[in-house]
Amino acid sequence: MTETERGQATSAIRNADVLVIGGGLSGTLLAAQLLRLPGKRQILIIEPRSELGRGEAYSAVELGHTLNGNAARMSVDPDNADDLTQWLTEHIAAGGWPESDQQHVPVSELFPPRGIFGLYAQQRLAEAQALSQSTVEHIRAEVIDLQVDEDSALLTLSDGQQLRGAFAVLATGMFPAARTPQTSSCGLNAAAVDPWDVQAMTQLDPPSTVLIIGSGLTMVDAVVSLEQSGHRGPIEVFSRHGLLPHVRRQPPSWVDFLGEDHRLRSPRQLLREVRRQCQEALEQGIDWQAPLDTVRSHIGRLWSQASERQKRQFVRHVRPWWESHHHRSPPLSAELVARLHGEGRLRIQAASFKGLEPSQAGEVTIRLRRRGEQETMQVSGAALINSSGIEYDWRRVARPLPRQLLARGLIQPGPLALGITADTSGAVLDAHGQVSQRLFAMGPPLRGMWWESTAVTDVASQAKALATRLAQGAPANLA
Repeated sequence: MTETERGQATSAIRNADVLVIGGGLSGTLLAAQLLRLPGKRQILIIEPRSELGRGEAYSAVELGHTLNGNAARMSVDPDNADDLTQWLTEHIAAGGWPESDQQHVPVSELFPPRGIFGLYAQQRLAEAQALSQSTVEHIRAEVIDLQVDEDSALLTLSDGQQLRGAFAVLATGMFPAARTPQTSSCGLNAAAVDPWDVQAMTQLDPPSTVLIIGSGLTMVDAVVSLEQSGHRGPIEVFSRHGLLPHVRRQPPSWVDFLGEDHRLRSPRQLLREVRRQCQEALEQGIDWQAPLDTVRSHIGRLWSQASERQKRQFVRHVRPWWESHHHRSPPLSAELVARLHGEGRLRIQAASFKGLEPSQAGEVTIRLRRRGEQETMQVSGAALINSSGIEYDWRRVARPLPRQLLARGLIQPGPLALGITADTSGAVLDAHGQVSQRLFAMGPPLRGMWWESTAVTDVASQAKALATRLAQGAPANLA
């Protein structure tokens, strides 16, 4: 390459201060926090969707697909727990959500539709932009490669464009199993109906049988989708443990017993004490969810101080019950699931998915193994829905960026292959354990570091801390 060609190639690279990879909730909240800080910096958010602030979780358009936490629990402002409640109050008063009165509760206890929550995140970003000297721009493309040197990070996009930034942040959000190409999916997603695609479900014969793999919150959404599509037939749900999410209620406050006793460290100790506290609450006529909810704020500390063996014990023996008891269903959705279960239309069985089988036209046949049995069985239905939740193992995600990062040795799998590894500030560790000065991560990619790194409040707190870290460490403007 001649000097002239080299200069032309360099000039074709666009420069910025911070490159945010992912424009869902994580990337949007990080950008909003950066905009609020003093100084002038250029922020580019690379997100293939047409809108920022939505990502996978908040792109749902059906009103029945709601948050699984009430407004008082879902503020995107870590300094104001009432921020969503205040925004919703104004939004409802302006006629933005007339159906809200169907929940018959105060605004703080409402469970907003995910689409409306996405609008809330978008408006908070727009407000931060209007008051800032910094700028944020949405680049609509997918990041397919990333390189890091001593001074910067270089991104290659799906449209051929290249971006260079002082910092790059992996704010990729979640990889839902139902929508994520996986290296060993057995063709499941190719044969399955999207859990949130109500329009596709209207094409099903209403009285036909639908099979669902997984029984968590994605399954709850899938059942809501089926109901709204007009489906009226049997729904067969299969999951390894056969557990349904509990309904989320609004329990009274309870003493922070983990804050008072830091001797509780192992999963066994924690489980024993949580059970004792819940039993004590029940004996006092108080909802068992009250003591359980106090555990939430200590999960990061407990997880980070646990040994590898203890983490494995938790994932293997406690995780299914933690998920069903802690990641609870919004009331209206839980009511629908309970009604269909009571009518016998929805059945749940403890069985593991073992693969697809050849079947007749218009049918899907799957192979399962019931819990506690050795032999497999076959079950057929008119449609199949993959509701197996989130894929956290980046080695299994067949997307260009995770593959390239792993191939280049710029990241390493997180504990128990949950997300990727980083230090406490979010700086990514490479394959050799070296802490990057240019590449950071936040939100769901750090699941293995903190266990709970997906909730709105977790992401909001991480966004504020990381924005401060980036602003303090930013070198001279590259633009």
